[in-house]
Amino acid sequence: MMKGSRMESMMNRSRWDLMATLVFTAVVAAAAAAMGLLLSLTPLSLQAQQVDVYARPKQVERSREYDALHYRVSLSFDLDQQTFRGENLITLMPLDDGFQRCVLDAEELVVDRVDALDGRGVEFAQTDRHLVIEFDRAYDYGDTVRVAVEYHLDGSAAGFFFDEETPDHPRMASTDSWADEAHHWIPCYDYPNDKVTHELIVEVDRRDKVLSNGRLVGVTDHETDADRWIWHWSQEQPHATYLMMLAVGPFAVIEDSLGDLPINYWVYPDDEEDARWIFEKTPRMVDFYSTIFDFEYPWAKYDQVTTPHVGGGAEATSATILGHGVIHDRRAEQDFSWERIIAHETAHQWWGDLITLREWSHTWMNESFGTYSDYLWTRAEWGEDEGALDLLGKKNQYLREARDRYMRPIVFDRYDRPGDNFDSHTYPKGATVLHMLRYILGDDPFFRTLSRFLHEHAFQPVDTHDFMTTVREVTGKNLDWFFEQFIFSPGHPVFEVETDWNETSGVLRLVVRQVQDTSTGIPIYTMPVVIGIELPHEKMSREVWLREREQVFEIELSAKPLMVRFDEGNWLLKEWTFLKSRDELLFQLGHDDVIGRMWAASELIRFGEDPAVVEALVERARDDEFWAVRRSALETLGRVSGEVGRQGGGEAGSAARLDLYRQLSQDENSKVRIAALRLLGATGEADLVPFLKERFGDDDSYPAQAEALRSIGRCGGRSDVRFLERAARMTSHNNVIKRAAEWAIERIGGI
Repeated sequence: MMKGSRMESMMNRSRWDLMATLVFTAVVAAAAAAMGLLLSLTPLSLQAQQVDVYARPKQVERSREYDALHYRVSLSFDLDQQTFRGENLITLMPLDDGFQRCVLDAEELVVDRVDALDGRGVEFAQTDRHLVIEFDRAYDYGDTVRVAVEYHLDGSAAGFFFDEETPDHPRMASTDSWADEAHHWIPCYDYPNDKVTHELIVEVDRRDKVLSNGRLVGVTDHETDADRWIWHWSQEQPHATYLMMLAVGPFAVIEDSLGDLPINYWVYPDDEEDARWIFEKTPRMVDFYSTIFDFEYPWAKYDQVTTPHVGGGAEATSATILGHGVIHDRRAEQDFSWERIIAHETAHQWWGDLITLREWSHTWMNESFGTYSDYLWTRAEWGEDEGALDLLGKKNQYLREARDRYMRPIVFDRYDRPGDNFDSHTYPKGATVLHMLRYILGDDPFFRTLSRFLHEHAFQPVDTHDFMTTVREVTGKNLDWFFEQFIFSPGHPVFEVETDWNETSGVLRLVVRQVQDTSTGIPIYTMPVVIGIELPHEKMSREVWLREREQVFEIELSAKPLMVRFDEGNWLLKEWTFLKSRDELLFQLGHDDVIGRMWAASELIRFGEDPAVVEALVERARDDEFWAVRRSALETLGRVSGEVGRQGGGEAGSAARLDLYRQLSQDENSKVRIAALRLLGATGEADLVPFLKERFGDDDSYPAQAEALRSIGRCGGRSDVRFLERAARMTSHNNVIKRAAEWAIERIGGI
């Protein structure tokens, strides 16, 4: 039976799995927009919420009686026996007079001895969660108190892991101190409202290397044992205890740099070749964030290390802990890239590490800013269209959680454990709220605000009100109304939009209704929105302010508009319905930005097999310059013809449509190819099996190959089982080919 603390550790560590899921599915989530996710939805506030987050206990910031200043931690490891012996020399300062009783967090580790370093006596007692030290004298405010705690740990604990060698990883030890698990391997004050400096002095076998925070002071020989050596790391800038890390093992260390800044990648020896190209953008990421935040990288070095115990990424000062899934071959990069996770965790060196949430209800100060930062990198590295799609994916991730689980304020003080708040409200919703703040402030004031905030609060714990103050000081704008709506209140706006053109008066009448259910604390929103209008010979934009449940705007125009765009620029986090004519949607499909073209493709489902609609969708599917629009048009065509989920031919199997799917199954983008292969399989036509086998053999994408196999399972028969069995023996990333082949065999077996 797992001890309670270890069970809590497992539940908390799901945060890193969430991080991987949130970043990996950003593009996938955006595709849901092509299927109508952001339109024609029942308002989410009217949906039954599956989780009552308001039933969770109310939490407050932890009080403390002393200021921890420095930890000097010495550890001696026996990795074969999975044990270590340790000592923490603690320097602290009382925050009031009469300080005689010191309580440290200490759990699972066993304390053997405590000494006061001023020579006076000390007594101690250890409970399940704490180490209580009783001095034989009282200290006053401002005194320096130093105490040495000797302890040991046998076996793994919450946040500290010993691992035997397996085919996947070497024998090693590693930590994941988030959110409050540093005290499972170091006696300390383990809460983020107090920051400390620390040293880590680690004795290990010579076959192992040691990574920790900060500057490598040196590596020295053991005085008496030639087979052992001692690594000394020093983190000389203060940080929260959950950002302390340690990794011990026979790592291959790939050295890189940005000017004088060491940037290294610590990986399992067998992964060295792939790791070189996987991590090669890291120096540019560090430089990008240093520039855009106008704050030079604040730590002595930057390392990334792979371990078996993180699903996605876990930040620490001057280091990032990454799950072993970050390593993959080049073929997998197009479908399983960790670039956004690497960018996200790199951004934490500023957002979360340099400044750190003061209390866990303000999780967005770490994660929303980190998530918005990975969007900034994506847009800068891959272009405006990929950035827009990434941001749409973040919006959709939040909307799914709001629909299926709950809605809560972003700053939320009801939780059982810190990990409860590390969800799609904290990561993607908060990121999109920052994007709206950027729209309201303007680019230059927004980034000046970020820079000032980092400079003013460097190496300090912060909360949302600190950030609000900086916004006022830098921009002169009181945006308390904005934070009250989007940070301290639950939900999001749900719009019904309609237009009416009066040919006689030359007036466009625009009606905007806010239809979100306000009975649960969701407000009627005040916000600006840009209305884009496309005329035959000109394009115009007009910003209007929404303040009421229903508003009517009348705009004089020189001609009937070809297209009216609500929220031009895609700044708002919203749901909306906006029923348009066929002709306007066809114009939008060919002329709007990426998000607008995807939206128009999905809306055209309302016009069924209209020849003009089909022709326009075919054109976009074949020729649009951006892959996500091609896929959106393709998927709408599949829905229009009723092919998805159908086992039959008819019109769905028409030669022209099948030729299109064959053509797009060879698109340059694997995600388009996957959609086309899925539609081919949905026809159920046996004549397609030879072509699907050919695509399986020629495609360089593991998921596309897997989709070809699933389509063989839908179209093929028992004579194809041997082919599928051979495919099941192939090696692929995450075994996607094996699993698809087994699914196809099972499908055929049921015929």
